[in-house]
Amino acid sequence: MSSIHRAIATRLNRAPSQPANRCRSHWQRPASPWPVAMAGGMALGLILGCAQPAMAADDGIATDRPDFVESSDTVGKGRFQIETSVAFERDKRGGSKSRVQSTPTLLRWGFADDLELRLETDGALRARSTTDGTTIRDNGFADSALGIKWHVADGDEARNLPGMAWLFHVDTPSGSRAFKGHGLRPSVRLTAEWDLPHDYSVGVMGGLYQERNESDKRYVGGILAATAGMPLAERWRGFVEVAGQQLTSARNGGNVVTFDTGLTWQLAPSLQLDTAVSRGISKAAPDWAWTVGFSVRF
Repeated sequence: MSSIHRAIATRLNRAPSQPANRCRSHWQRPASPWPVAMAGGMALGLILGCAQPAMAADDGIATDRPDFVESSDTVGKGRFQIETSVAFERDKRGGSKSRVQSTPTLLRWGFADDLELRLETDGALRARSTTDGTTIRDNGFADSALGIKWHVADGDEARNLPGMAWLFHVDTPSGSRAFKGHGLRPSVRLTAEWDLPHDYSVGVMGGLYQERNESDKRYVGGILAATAGMPLAERWRGFVEVAGQQLTSARNGGNVVTFDTGLTWQLAPSLQLDTAVSRGISKAAPDWAWTVGFSVRF
């Protein structure tokens, strides 16, 4: 989860009885164009992905979804990759219920073999929260983040060495009023992946991010997550993960820790479908989350 999503979750978990701490937007749309864009993108991805000639297995698409731990791989010089989805969250705490629908999207462009530019957003958002019979609905768009990934080391299974990459992002206050963060919020992460025998894998990611709390004071939070990947069948993989997506004090939103599991299906060398489910295991984490998406490489 990016700091974009972290900021959205923090704001939505506040009760409507705290208007001074709750931005509201009453912008409404008769229908979101995002499902149409998703359907068009999936159709294009299927056509382009399935039309490509077969490649070696190690030359297939490497994505940063659906798990939280990022891949250490970059897309490669001159390559462009789209990773998009729909996601749903449900949460209940202290007499309040909230639901969020989002469209997380990541665009990746390789301007060198080991470097890529990244544009990330939670896209179109629909949020609903209910407390003491009062319901607030917010529709709009999430902030966007600009970033870079730098692949600094190739993995070596024989020597038990991980592939490694640095990720540098900055979230910008570019979203709709209800979901806009405060100022620029930088983050840095280091990810490491080990390839294991029989096509198993393990990944670990740690990092730091800077945010602003409701008093508009800056604070620094932590990120720490670990994932294990496994083959299930030809072109099918699964994963299990424990993700400390937000590690901070209660006054800054509290710890958001989840247990995640999911599947990926590589339809073609440059096309992947995926799904994942997440269960919150800390007080500040959403109770449940689910996503389904696709990734295509050009």
